[in-house]
Amino acid sequence: MMELDLRRLRFLRELEERGTLGAVAAALDYSPSTVSQQLALLERETGARLLERAGRGVRLTEAGRVLARHARVLLSAAEAAAADLAALDDEIRGTVRAGGLQSAARRLLIPAVARLQAEHPLVRPEILEIELEEALPSLSLGAIDLVIGDEYDGHPRSRPPGLRFAVLLEEPVKVVLPAAHPLAAGGGPVPIAGLRADVWTAADEGTGHHAMVVGTCRALGGYDPDLRHFSNDADVQLELLRRTGAVALMPPLALPAADPSLAVREVAELHLGRRLLLATRDTAPSPALTAFLTAVTERAATMGA
Repeated sequence: MMELDLRRLRFLRELEERGTLGAVAAALDYSPSTVSQQLALLERETGARLLERAGRGVRLTEAGRVLARHARVLLSAAEAAAADLAALDDEIRGTVRAGGLQSAARRLLIPAVARLQAEHPLVRPEILEIELEEALPSLSLGAIDLVIGDEYDGHPRSRPPGLRFAVLLEEPVKVVLPAAHPLAAGGGPVPIAGLRADVWTAADEGTGHHAMVVGTCRALGGYDPDLRHFSNDADVQLELLRRTGAVALMPPLALPAADPSLAVREVAELHLGRRLLLATRDTAPSPALTAFLTAVTERAATMGA
């Protein structure tokens, strides 16, 4: 009877999701040669050819795709078994790996860690600042246990199968200007159309924030913004506003409580909103993950009240 090594099955599953041996090696902190050797051992164990050359890389054969499909089921079952065993323990223990964009990490994940350390000292929380686009493959593969990302009006996120999404918090998107900006006077709403001549800052290309800024300027102002500055760090974006006179669209969660050097205004043309999304795998969570999810959701509830 064939015996399958779960660790090698994870290498195969990672390759199916990430596409290259180098990406698998980087994700799992192995060398590409080690990944290749482990997959070669898996081929010997199964007696099937799982990989074939594709240019300078490799791809899964039909047998490889079949086994990767079963690997998803087997790895999920192993995770569920570990969760069930953990639930039998009188004390909650285990590792929880959580990722999120900067504002969510600072305002939601870090307070959740502090609460967990006080209430469940045997749980080991690990926090990673990461954008949703980058995090979802790692979440699907089990390298991360939960991710907080964002979704803007008019720019819905894809929801890959096997993952569960819940809205943690809803908030408006604001126009943020240097206090000396002409449109900041009076405190009223600011039209996006009136910012055509301004220099803009946004998150990196490929992120939801970047797409929202470009899409909003096109839809409401009829122009492509003069985007010159890029950072996924909200504090860097705000310092660019203070020092260079650039403008931005940002949610309140990313803004300081009060800053006389900045003007925060409503978008004049329409209500523009952002939702914080909590993503987890669509499997039964371990007791440690359940405790962390409770801390995060209750923290978000107080902020949305």
